[in-house]
Amino acid sequence: MMIKRAAEKLLRSYSKQFRALAIVGPRQSGKTTLAKKVFPKKEYVSLENPDERMLAETDPRAFLARYPKGAILDEAQRVPSLFSYLQQALDETKKEGLFILTGSNNFLLQQTISQTLAGRIGYIDLLPLSYAEIKTFDDELKTTDELILHGCYPELFDKKRSPGIWYPAYIRTYVERDVKLLRNIENSVLFNRFLQLCAGRCSQQLNVAALSNECGIDVRTVNAWLGILQSSFIIYLLPPFYNSYNKRVVKTPKLYFTDTGLACSLLGIRTKKELSVSHFRGALFETYVIMEMFKKKFNQGSDSRLYFWRDNKGVEVDLLVDKGSKLIPIEIKSAQTFQERYLHSIHLWNGFSKNKGGILLYDGQQEFSKTNGMKVQNWRSVDSLKI
Repeated sequence: MMIKRAAEKLLRSYSKQFRALAIVGPRQSGKTTLAKKVFPKKEYVSLENPDERMLAETDPRAFLARYPKGAILDEAQRVPSLFSYLQQALDETKKEGLFILTGSNNFLLQQTISQTLAGRIGYIDLLPLSYAEIKTFDDELKTTDELILHGCYPELFDKKRSPGIWYPAYIRTYVERDVKLLRNIENSVLFNRFLQLCAGRCSQQLNVAALSNECGIDVRTVNAWLGILQSSFIIYLLPPFYNSYNKRVVKTPKLYFTDTGLACSLLGIRTKKELSVSHFRGALFETYVIMEMFKKKFNQGSDSRLYFWRDNKGVEVDLLVDKGSKLIPIEIKSAQTFQERYLHSIHLWNGFSKNKGGILLYDGQQEFSKTNGMKVQNWRSVDSLKI
């Protein structure tokens, strides 16, 4: 059974508006499967195939001439020189949705697209499965801890892979293939250590100096390696909201892993019992919910912007959804029992910003609205939020 992806609707819409489309996301997030499902009649070419890549590099005109009706070009960032010739092919056609490019390296792909295909291409971010997508496919994973530990990569579900075996292999493949495309890192053991240190800082403010000291590498290398992790969709840096409301506010981003199963693997958390007693559980829960918000945003092609807000006295709102006309503050708590104090930060922020309302997403089942406009909801209702 093929998993139905929420981004399918957006992809079909974009295919009627752009001559080419780019689907980007982490390796194994389902980009190729989605492209093949939406465009079953298009020929498929993997540019990770050495023969195909050599032809595309040495004779790009001949390579593109093979596909007068367009094609799905998988891992397109492997041949950046092809894009100039692709630009000409797109300029000479009036057909929409001609070429579908997929890539697991956002930096290389976006850099090439911005130089040659700007205005000709629609961009779609495809992250691993959202809870709403998992729910339609697999009813066995029911508890929050199971979902956090298992992670969201499609192959874990449709092929019933064991996370304990799959994630270490994924990390090894990622370091040996994707990382070396961006930067030749000779000491892979040190890079793995850096990955583990980042996992230990899930949902924390980024501290480059601390990472530098603990890993034994200079600050410049830390920033370079963080860039690699971002561009290959392993981590996401959530930016702070800068409006101070006459308060001194932090201006460093918070670090999140795109997938909690991957973070658990790096942290050595293997079982539900280990997760339930781990001091990382709250951070991993927050990470899971934050990424649910991003999946919803990307799958809908929403232009809402996501931030967090924190002042120098420690008042923090986990997530601010900027819809342009209004800001929606959201607090995230891993507890199953509601307590009034969970709304404290939103109350304070509303006082500073003259805002009203807000949302608490927690792990409890009781959902209700309060008289001051606050909503208390189970985190699984993310897909129904109007953001």
